[in-house]
Amino acid sequence: MQYNVLEYGAIGDGITKDTLAIQTAIDECTKAGGGRVVLPAGGVYKAGSIILKSNVEFHVESGAVLMASDDLNDYQALDPFEGVEVKKESNVPSYINCEYDGRPRHYFIYAQGGENIRITGFGSIDGSEEIYHGHEGQYHIEGTYYPRIPMILIEEVKHLTVKDITLTKCGFWTLHMAGCYDVLIEGIRILNSLKMANSDGIDPDHCENVRIINCHIECADDCIVLKNTKGYEKYGPCKNIIISGCTLISTSAAIKFGTESESNFENIIIENCCISRSNRGISLQLRDKGNIENVQISNVTIETRRFSEQWWGRAEPIYITAINRKDGVTAGQIRNVRISNVNCKSENGIFISGSEGHIIKDLVLENINVTLEKTSKWPSDSYDIRPCQGEGIIPSKLYGMYIDKVDGIKLSNVKVNCKENMKEFVAGEKHILQVENMETM
Repeated sequence: MQYNVLEYGAIGDGITKDTLAIQTAIDECTKAGGGRVVLPAGGVYKAGSIILKSNVEFHVESGAVLMASDDLNDYQALDPFEGVEVKKESNVPSYINCEYDGRPRHYFIYAQGGENIRITGFGSIDGSEEIYHGHEGQYHIEGTYYPRIPMILIEEVKHLTVKDITLTKCGFWTLHMAGCYDVLIEGIRILNSLKMANSDGIDPDHCENVRIINCHIECADDCIVLKNTKGYEKYGPCKNIIISGCTLISTSAAIKFGTESESNFENIIIENCCISRSNRGISLQLRDKGNIENVQISNVTIETRRFSEQWWGRAEPIYITAINRKDGVTAGQIRNVRISNVNCKSENGIFISGSEGHIIKDLVLENINVTLEKTSKWPSDSYDIRPCQGEGIIPSKLYGMYIDKVDGIKLSNVKVNCKENMKEFVAGEKHILQVENMETM
């Protein structure tokens, strides 16, 4: 059964707010047992908060746009934040100074507790990021408050599919899934500004059985980031996740685990991806009590360079760290990580560092090629271990591979080549690594 939002009063002129018409179509669809809610081609449907429900396919046709309202008063608060109001005089929510636990305070597109929900179509969803702009510099736009409103927040949903859609101009996390089970994200495009802070691409948070395949993502901050935030800790680990066939461009890390790591990350496969123009490549950043274990990364190309001084990272193609976030917050363990068949061109080498009490265990790197080449104007003079106690910037000459506090490592066919324009930044020829076979497991 198909439910056309025009038949429920939507105008689609990009000016009139179509929130009620869209929500009514969704409600009627789920009440009837399910079907497809359609935003027809040619329309620009402006809306505030929308709630998706069980057995509904929300379909945005090619040529149609769902556009987020530019009035923050059109967004509903989430429990337990129902009492939070928007400051009318400033158009900025009044919760900006409260402690953040990973849960957004408001939503644009939301679902909670349902099943068999699909977001599909070759149209686009526009997050109207301009409404969140604060200070704007040449390389970075600071948001007016934090946390801002995510584009899509899906919580505790079973059997979720997001396919073919284009998501663009988001001012915060674009596709955030918390506590979801059986998720397929396929063939979507995320095209965010490379200046807008915190505009992550895909954020599986305490999710299980997730496949992210054949997607293209460009965004400021992380493209795909596995999280275990404190606010959703009741949902358990991030577990059984495949990331495959994606092309990624990021001002932070193209693929990241953490830093929010209140629960475990288990059984993760990353394969057949191309990372380019990124500030970091693949980053495993353990800062809280959870563990990272059973990770396989293979057949990946990585190109990194420093993006600007505002972003964390120093162009590391592979970055693995286990460090306490702060006093009283103790990191877990990283173990059983295998990385193979990876080609890197970068302004920094591979950086792997545990810490006292958090030794990285059972690490395999094989068939790894790193070419150090200077491609940006930014300094290559330090390592960045933020977030951590203290400043987190370590002034240093660079190494082709930096490894510290690892117990049980196997390096096989690992080679680093240093281009002439990088030689002034590295620690010396003896630190340009070429390992045919070394095993200490």
